[in-house]
Amino acid sequence: MPEGDSVYQLAHRLQFMEGREVTRCQLRVPRFALVDFTGLTCERVWPYGKHLFMQFGSEILHTHLKMEGTWAVHRPGTRWRKPGYTARVILELGDVELVGHELGLVDVFPAREYSERMGYLGPDMLAEDFDEAEVIRRIRRNPRMEIGRALLDQKNAAGIGNEYRAEIGFLAGTHPARLVGDVDVDKHVRLARRLMWANKDSPVRVTTGVRRAGETSYVFGRNNKPCRRCGALITKGFLGGQGDLERVIWWCPQCQPAP
Repeated sequence: MPEGDSVYQLAHRLQFMEGREVTRCQLRVPRFALVDFTGLTCERVWPYGKHLFMQFGSEILHTHLKMEGTWAVHRPGTRWRKPGYTARVILELGDVELVGHELGLVDVFPAREYSERMGYLGPDMLAEDFDEAEVIRRIRRNPRMEIGRALLDQKNAAGIGNEYRAEIGFLAGTHPARLVGDVDVDKHVRLARRLMWANKDSPVRVTTGVRRAGETSYVFGRNNKPCRRCGALITKGFLGGQGDLERVIWWCPQCQPAP
């Protein structure tokens, strides 16, 4: 699943849309099949955590990539169909065609409802005016929750995904199952902000400081490989929880001792 920095970069690449008029529109989602932005100007494109927003006139198109979603830019009339992938949004803006494949979420709502609808999300980790204190406050509300789950909860902080969660835990020396009330929450939040901010414009996500293939992460995706710090074998498991918060997690049993 793309993390906040991936969506931040996607929104940056789509800035060309702003000020352009929609010349063709298809939302291949039953609920919004009759929505048509044709003739409207794209007012703004922006990210918030893992969510992407596009405003056309007084309406907002809200999408989320989830696990397999992608946006692709083509010239109108060119062959863009991808075997096994479903195009859910097609937007033509003059000489450019934008196609959203396998989008996990497609929603349309009035721009005036934006704050109300997205108010459940925590502060955006990549916002210029990032509210560190608010993220810390939200995480501390549940001292009996595992820190690994708390970091992934988008109601606490918008944008942290599974890769950052694993890497933050390693750099903090914290096992993901340790409880919020037993760890230095400030340290974890500051690490998250620093890592994500350092990667926000990078085509390759790096947490080790080394950009060579296979050396960009400490524990993420490295099950049974030696820890770069102590040599112990990286462990993979599942952190407790339900739904989106129950995902695979990696850690070093030596550098991140179990509680």
